[in-house]
Amino acid sequence: MSIIATPARTVERVVQSIRTIEGGGFVVRRPFPTRILEDYDPFLMLDHLGPVDYAPGKAVGAPTHPHRGFETVSYFLEGENQHKDSQGNSGKLGPGDVQWMTAGSGIVHDEMPTEEFQRTGGRVHGFQIWVNLPARDKMMKPRYQDIPAALIPEATNADGTVKVRVVAGEAMGQKAVIDTRTPIMFMHYTLQPGASVTQPVPNNFNVFAYIINGNGVFGADQVKAKEGQMVIFAQNGDEVSLSAQTGQAGPLDLLLLGGVPINEPIARYGPFVMNTEAEIYQAIEDYQKGKMGVIKH
Repeated sequence: MSIIATPARTVERVVQSIRTIEGGGFVVRRPFPTRILEDYDPFLMLDHLGPVDYAPGKAVGAPTHPHRGFETVSYFLEGENQHKDSQGNSGKLGPGDVQWMTAGSGIVHDEMPTEEFQRTGGRVHGFQIWVNLPARDKMMKPRYQDIPAALIPEATNADGTVKVRVVAGEAMGQKAVIDTRTPIMFMHYTLQPGASVTQPVPNNFNVFAYIINGNGVFGADQVKAKEGQMVIFAQNGDEVSLSAQTGQAGPLDLLLLGGVPINEPIARYGPFVMNTEAEIYQAIEDYQKGKMGVIKH
């Protein structure tokens, strides 16, 4: 019996992130949404915060604001963050922790440095990713999945040159503990110089890599990319290849994300993402009337 080789995807394009200001005044690197790339279905936004060092009393966050119609995913590498919301939920995020918040019908929350971090200062490094919801889920009841670092599945290859943390989906024999509303993969790969890995991906997924640190070579066509760039893979195979360039001082650190395109109209205004303008106006009205609740401090 002959075995048909699994085709590795090629690279469709490489997108450079831009620098912009968010929340209470923190700088982020953002590959999308920009004028060049509005979204990458089902993903609406990727913000790379830091690394930035704050003096005592100078750390900033995202003060009280609403969301409706999508999910926010916060992933911290360094620093601490405290969140509170209008449903009475609260929690703390530290290094390696993940918060997967489904805003659904509407929620008001804030994301601020913890009192301890504000007192001592320190380094902040992390990500916020927005994931769209299909029309059927846009008005679902809000929910949180706060996953501490110790519960995020990890795997390392035999010689220790490739490590992965599995936030969503499956990689290197490990399966994520997070439940997603639509099929999503979210991995944090670390490859030592010269190391390579091949990640299976469903052939109907849109897939991209975002480079946190280092220099890499991607896809069957061996396209080079570096820190702060987003590598978009063509939808022409069911695996992607990732390699760290040889000779570099440190490892290649990257996020690998993918998902089934929702293929629905998108109407977005600030913190609201719906299917029509009328639904956006309704979201604004509901928020102004207090229907998304208030945070009790």
